[in-house]
Amino acid sequence: METKVALIGIVVENPESVMTLNALLHEYGAHIIGRIGIPYHKRGISIISVAMDAPPDVISALAGKLGMLDGVSTKTVYSK
Repeated sequence: METKVALIGIVVENPESVMTLNALLHEYGAHIIGRIGIPYHKRGISIISVAMDAPPDVISALAGKLGMLDGVSTKTVYSK
């Protein structure tokens, strides 16, 4: 199956969702190229970027599951 490179941008506003978020990232770890997390203490949020190389349905599945978490927002950008 053809894979795409994508970046999922994640904003976490509810710290209680972090454990589930990390479990999901671990579950999809075989497709993750890398991740960067930035805590923004002034606003009480965290900003995470996750780079992936995976089939589009796998990327969409992860982004969808993350976006359903309480206090978590995501946007996905795909390579051409």
